[in-house]
Amino acid sequence: MRKIILAAAIATSALGLAACSETAETETDENVNAMTEQADAAGEDIENTTEAAATDVEAAADEAADNAVKTADEIGDDALDVVGAAEEAGAE
Repeated sequence: MRKIILAAAIATSALGLAACSETAETETDENVNAMTEQADAAGEDIENTTEAAATDVEAAADEAADNAVKTADEIGDDALDVVGAAEEAGAE
């Protein structure tokens, strides 16, 4: 996306220079500067969004891992209960 914006800025600059007037060159420079600022802001927004998404994914993965551990612990506890019940039934 940044490349598209920069390509548009270059094209705008080339058209402005072709006009060969001081006003056109000034306006072209202003447009190029504005487009560059917009491209930079868009890049920062993308970076921030990516970082936020990575944080969310990491938190979800941590929660899933915690749940898996809890489930494994519960299965182990249930197995011990079954073994204990079987031992009690065998002792009777």
